[in-house]
Amino acid sequence: MPRDPIGLALSTMTRLAASPWLDRLGVRTPVEKAAYQGTKAGFRTLSLAAREVSRVSGWMPRKQLPARSSQDLFDLSLDDDQKLIVETLSRLAMDTLRPAAAEADEACAMPAEVYEAATELGLTLYAVPEAFGGIAESQSPVTSVLIAEQLARGDMGMALGLLAPFGVAQAISQWGTGAQQSSYLPLFCDGDAPVATIAVDEPSPLFDPMQLQTRARRTGSGFELSGTKSAVVLGEVSDLILVAAVLEGTPRLFLVPGNSDGLQRSADLGMGLRAAQLTRLELNKVTVPNDALLGDDSFDYPGFLDRASLMRCGLAIGTAQAVLDYVIPYCNERTAFGEPISHRQSVAFMISNMAIETDSMRMLTWRAASRAETGQSWHREASLARLLCNEKAMETGTNGVQLLGGHGFVKEHPVERWYRDLRSVAVHFGGAHA
Repeated sequence: MPRDPIGLALSTMTRLAASPWLDRLGVRTPVEKAAYQGTKAGFRTLSLAAREVSRVSGWMPRKQLPARSSQDLFDLSLDDDQKLIVETLSRLAMDTLRPAAAEADEACAMPAEVYEAATELGLTLYAVPEAFGGIAESQSPVTSVLIAEQLARGDMGMALGLLAPFGVAQAISQWGTGAQQSSYLPLFCDGDAPVATIAVDEPSPLFDPMQLQTRARRTGSGFELSGTKSAVVLGEVSDLILVAAVLEGTPRLFLVPGNSDGLQRSADLGMGLRAAQLTRLELNKVTVPNDALLGDDSFDYPGFLDRASLMRCGLAIGTAQAVLDYVIPYCNERTAFGEPISHRQSVAFMISNMAIETDSMRMLTWRAASRAETGQSWHREASLARLLCNEKAMETGTNGVQLLGGHGFVKEHPVERWYRDLRSVAVHFGGAHA
């Protein structure tokens, strides 16, 4: 967020809400509520201002967000804007997402009020350059990862749903042509932004996103797409779908309207991420115009996958942190043979390992995101972060269930849902983008 009066006021309110004096005076609850409502109002003000810009912009040349300047040392400290984002989304996750998570998991859909509460904060504004109505001044994969991490602490499935439009806006900002940016990006800054999503995964054994089965061929007026996509976040309700397909031997992305002829959608339920409304898409000779092909020959599909991997890592870290935060007080309060079970070395060591691995995932992911943000090579770092998160996220979910014993297997406690969600980290690729 730019350091304007609104941003400074919101930052001041957030610091006030964190003051220990509130507890001594007994006014923490009303002050925190006021800070949260004030933050939402501030984001709405930014969104309204952005909409005014989008109305008068018209067609504009391509705008690509610049990388930030590289630092000599790897700095893990967050700037004031990032601290504000983390604190605001942490409250949203704890106060809105987590209380609704069990119901959303059961209904296999995100409650409308949750989606509205999140969209009021204007997350997509951070994905759109200022010229098109957003507030992004430079590439910020670190901020994107922080957003994913905080939302996932509430619920990974709903976090994926909230991040899907954000990911599409990021991809268009990064690689879209001037015409595509002018056509689509202002829509994401509007109060009635389209529901958008990314479709990469396919229902094939040992799926490799570099070896897509979905095909695109050129026609006289554009392109024709055929294939099947699986586990598409919000696929049944999306107005715009960014579809990965092979064109003349090269993976590319296509902007496909949700109401296209030949596009069939059906529920694709799995063991986890049920609130994300996972969908199977059947593309049967779906035709799109020439300008549906995202970007030009400079489009970087491996880089697109690496950015999606960073967001998956952020989701894994946030959910793993939720597991860790839940099992520590549980093990301190649960007694066996006259003492808390956390006094047992086997339990204490397991919790310690969970904390170590969660921080390891965080450090590797932040390192990769930082290198991406500053224009350095980062494919190796992103691959290492994804590999570690694939393994340790599932391990954290398994250990969380183990520490709760029989309680870890029942829906009374959220750990069983987190376990199911964490299993998806190693098997899904699409749906999020940094």
